[in-house]
Order: sequence, then C-alpha cells, then structure tokens
Amino acid sequence: MHFALGFAIEFSVDEAHYALYAQHLAWSYFDHPPLVGWIQWPLVAISSSEGFLRLIPELLWIISCYLVYQITLEIHHFIQGRNAGYLTSALPSPSTCGLMAVLAIIAAPMPHVLAIGLLPDTLLTPFSLGLMLMALRWLIQDHFRMSDWIITGILLGLAGLSKYTAIFTALALLLVFFSAPRKPWLRKIGFWLATLIALILISPVLYWNWANDWISFKYQIAHGGGSEWLWRRLGSFLGIQALVFGPLLIMGSFIFLKDCIHATKLSLLSLLGFFLIPFIIFASLSGGGSLPHWTTPAWFCLAPFAGIGLAKAWSTQHRRVIQILFLIQVALCCIGFAYVLSGGISTASIKSNPIADLYGWKMAGEKAAQLTHTSKADGIAVQNWTLASRAAWYAKPTPVFVLDKRKDQFDIWFGEVPLGANILLINWSGMPFSAPVGDKSSFERCQPLDSLEIARFGQVLSRFDFSLCTHWQGPGSAE
Repeated sequence: MHFALGFAIEFSVDEAHYALYAQHLAWSYFDHPPLVGWIQWPLVAISSSEGFLRLIPELLWIISCYLVYQITLEIHHFIQGRNAGYLTSALPSPSTCGLMAVLAIIAAPMPHVLAIGLLPDTLLTPFSLGLMLMALRWLIQDHFRMSDWIITGILLGLAGLSKYTAIFTALALLLVFFSAPRKPWLRKIGFWLATLIALILISPVLYWNWANDWISFKYQIAHGGGSEWLWRRLGSFLGIQALVFGPLLIMGSFIFLKDCIHATKLSLLSLLGFFLIPFIIFASLSGGGSLPHWTTPAWFCLAPFAGIGLAKAWSTQHRRVIQILFLIQVALCCIGFAYVLSGGISTASIKSNPIADLYGWKMAGEKAAQLTHTSKADGIAVQNWTLASRAAWYAKPTPVFVLDKRKDQFDIWFGEVPLGANILLINWSGMPFSAPVGDKSSFERCQPLDSLEIARFGQVLSRFDFSLCTHWQGPGSAE
C-alpha cells in the first residue's frame, strides 16, 4: 500500500517543503532543524520522483516497527527478571507480545501517513525508540559502558537535528536516569561525553539561529503557543488522537497498567515517560491549536506496553474483541488508502475535498514555469505560504514569492519581489484569493493568461488560474 500510494500521488505541502530543504542545503531552516532535508539530499541530487524519495520514510517506518518489536521483547525480559511468581508464568511469550505491539502500530491510521510522507516526526520516531531502548538497557544493567554513552549521545544529537520537540524525548531519558535510587551517572565521564556529542551534532542549528536572530526559536515558541486556548480544542485533540491511533493501543496500555506493572512500577512508569511527557505537553498546548501527527513518536513508544497488554488479553479469552478492533482499524486504513487514490469524494464545492490538494500541482508547476518563460516574468507568486512549496518544487528552478507579510523560509530562499517586477500569479481553487491589485503596495494590474482544470476518474478536483501581474509596487498586502 505504501509503495502504491508513494508512486501514485504527488507531494503534499509538507513533503515538497522538506524536499526543497534538500535542494537548498543549509545548516538549518526557518521552521525545522535540517536533518529532514539533509537525509533526502543524495536522492534529490539524482532524482525528483516522488516515489523514489518516499523510499526514505518507508524505510524509517520499517526500522521503527522493528524497534517497537525489540523494545517489547526487552520490556518482557525486564518484567520477568524483576517479578518472580505468578506474573512471570502468566505473561504470554515475548514473540507474541512483540507481534501484538507491531500489529497495533500497523492497524493505526496515522503512522501510515508518516510512512509515506517524510516529515520531521518520521525521523524523530526511530530516534525516540532508540533512546527508549538505551533507557531500558540502563534499567536492566544499572550502568552504561562507554560505548552505550556514545550511542546515546549520537541518538540525542540526531533527534535534535530532526525536530525541536526532541527535547521532550531527552526529558523522558533524564526521568529514567533520575528514577534510579543512586545517581552515579552524574559523576561518569560517559554522561558528559554523551552530552558533548549531542551538543556538537546540534551545533549547526545553534549556529544558524545565532546568525539569523534566533528566528526558528521565536517561530516555534509562537507556533507552540497557538491562538486563544479553548477547552473544545482539547476535547477535539483527544478524540482525534483516539481515532487516528486507534483503540488497540489504548486498550493494550490500560491492560498493561492494570495487570503487568506490579513490582517494577517505578522503573516502568519512568519508561512510560517517553509517551506521557510529549503527549501531556501536546495535549496542554492543543487548546491553542495543534496537529494530530505531532504525537506519533510518543505513540510508537507506547506500543511495546500496549503489545504486552494485548497479548495478555489475547491469552485470557478476549480474542474476539481484539480481532474486531483490529479488523475495524485495518478497514479504516484501507478505506483511507482507497479514498486518497480515488481523488476524494466528488462534491458541489471543490474546496470541500481535502484530497484535491494531492493532485495537479505537478502539471500546474510545469505550466507555470513555461508561462513564466514565455511571458518573460521575473518569477512566480502565490498568496499564501502553504501554496508555495509545491509551486517551487514542480516549477524549479523558477523563484517563487509569497505575497503576504509573514516571514517564512521562502523569504530566505528567494527574497522579496523586486520593485517594478512582472510576476506570474498562481491562484488555486482550493484556496482562492482576490487579485493583489488596487493599492500602492501591490501590482498595477493582473491580466489572466491561462487556466488548468484537474480531473481524476471523471470528477473535477481543482482549478489553477494563471495571471501576469505587472509592476510590483511594494510589500505584499494580500494575506
């Protein structure tokens, strides 16, 4: 399914944005650290095929599922080592628990989105799981060898290069260290070496932000704060989380906490911090607005516990409930795949079809580049930053300007529209704007040049209108 979708659909807004990171290599970027661009650079250098570039997130998804399986086995062994008696014999086999954990992830709809499209969260997931595995090794051994400290430092640094929210994973790791009665690690040279390695790896981000007035940190603080905090947004966040990650993970985790934690309570509760810390923080911020995929690394870290709980429920005559939930979730995933491949449901309003955003931008970008060349325009313009990434990717190397007052990555890449410039304007039916004319801080006039209608399986998905706007007079006023 991942391969079929990966080669069948065009880039989403975020995928194109991060692919442009690889095209414009830098120490860091306006909205995210650089690893999501760096890791794509070799493939972008030799190909621009969406399916080819999507091999990266598909591989990361497989690695993440493998780590979920291994962590489940280690937690199972940890419980067996700390709990003698009836609980040890009552636990299902390690392989059954690991299989249940992976199946719970496979049946969750949201991870498939990140398995097809490369986002910073796709990268952060395996690094978070790797750090969770190291934390579990610490709990089992009660100490680290120098090689363990070095691996931990590398994983921390790579997580920091993936996404700023890796700080939550680092806090979860510290919680595990502090859960031990003794704190000898504070006096170990390995701990400080790991810290130094992590700082060295994230130094490009720190240097770039220092050279650019810390714009990433200012943006992320404002972005994380969101708008006015509302209780209904929190309720919506929790409901959406349950839907897109599925009841299997929730059910399995509940059973684990109820039946399997026992004498290892403090240690395992600290390990649960890899889920609880980011989830609680994102939930508290959700009242101001959030996106559902932000919690994906946290849910992957919860999956090993859920797998043990589901395996225990499976062994105690609750198989039918698990089977029904699994089939319902898988059916929802398959319906989602089919919905995307079909182009969405035809409605009277083009704007109401969210899948329309995944089709037509390649044709529109190529047509825009051709019209820019024939009209001798100075570049392409859109009126919202979310429209710029596909236009810039599919019309490359033509510069793309965003006609709004918001500072973003496109201002860094392409600068502002030159005064007096003639620009090809793209207007998309899914997010239409009035022509930026009529005042002294816009164009003198915009003349329609051409249009492009996008259809799939006989239904019209969207429409692109191209206009030549002449003599830019000042800063963008369209928002």
